Amino acid sequence: MADAIELQPLDVAHVARLRELHQNPGVLRWWGPMDPGFPFDEAESQRFAIVVDGQIAGLVQWGDESWEENRHAYIDIFVGDAFAGRGVGTEVMRRVIRAGRGTPLPPHHHRPGSRQHCGRPLLREGRIPHRRQARTCISRAAFRRVAR
Repeated sequence: MADAIELQPLDVAHVARLRELHQNPGVLRWWGPMDPGFPFDEAESQRFAIVVDGQIAGLVQWGDESWEENRHAYIDIFVGDAFAGRGVGTEVMRRVIRAGRGTPLPPHHHRPGSRQHCGRPLLREGRIPHRRQARTCISRAAFRRVAR
């Protein structure tokens, strides 16, 4: 499965399918109502279409908040309901985390800017999504729990 997954820089060619996927019940439940400008509604994020076997399957975004008192990085991801439970999200999270640590992605991916370097990512209990699939994906992708 991992070889069949590509992260393509967000492009207008992805818009219709990403908007369609955003309306899937499993995506809508966690991402909420779609902004009229989606998927170009967050210019501060690095956004990529997740492509599996040539089909647009979802979206991943990352970025950082560089406030002096509360600096942090973030990753947001969704895969359409038809792709859930197949390991797609886990593999994408692994790639994004590796890129954040400075490990190059394969040539068809773009590494996030150096400000996204985050070392070993940490996740506090209160921020773990209350969804078994999301928790499994997060734990498989190299996060470790630091608080209860």
